[in-house]
Amino acid sequence: MALTNSKSIQQKKAVLRQQLLKARQAIPPQVWRQKSDRICNHLKALPLFTEARTVLAYCSFRQEPDLSPLLQMQRPWGLPRCVDNAIIWHRWYPQGALPLRPGAYGILEPDPDAPRVEPDTVDLILVPAVACDVKGYRLGYGGGYYDRLMSQPVWMGKPTLGIVFEYARLPKIPKSPWDRQLDGICTESGLYGVAD
Repeated sequence: MALTNSKSIQQKKAVLRQQLLKARQAIPPQVWRQKSDRICNHLKALPLFTEARTVLAYCSFRQEPDLSPLLQMQRPWGLPRCVDNAIIWHRWYPQGALPLRPGAYGILEPDPDAPRVEPDTVDLILVPAVACDVKGYRLGYGGGYYDRLMSQPVWMGKPTLGIVFEYARLPKIPKSPWDRQLDGICTESGLYGVAD
């Protein structure tokens, strides 16, 4: 019974993921840029962001909200590189860093020789998502990278913000037992805490 229920949840997630990705791809480039810039402005006004020693971020892919304006700020960043079924975080600075290059999924990643991020210096993780719900659960691409990351003791307890466009902030997302809850959500409309 549990296996059947798990399969049903995965099918619901797959259908929802496909619908939401199609809607995201339909956003006109100028509107996508405006919405992305508003998200960046909300983050720049957030003390948790401005006071963080290191922020883990991502490079936009498939019209995800684009954080590249933030990545030009003079501060330490961590950017992900997918290796097998794990995420490796590398330090990245706007000037003097090795160039980013496409990784296994075509997403821009740091050079494997770039220094790694020390987890104890990380004060905020900006998490890409297809969608998030008001309780802080996210719908990702189905690989489980971020759920595995947030289940590791070294990363547990780090503040996490899901980054999505407002249309993808939903009342409820189908949830699997391994899904990890985020602490908040940032969209072009603002910052949201997680409902209880």
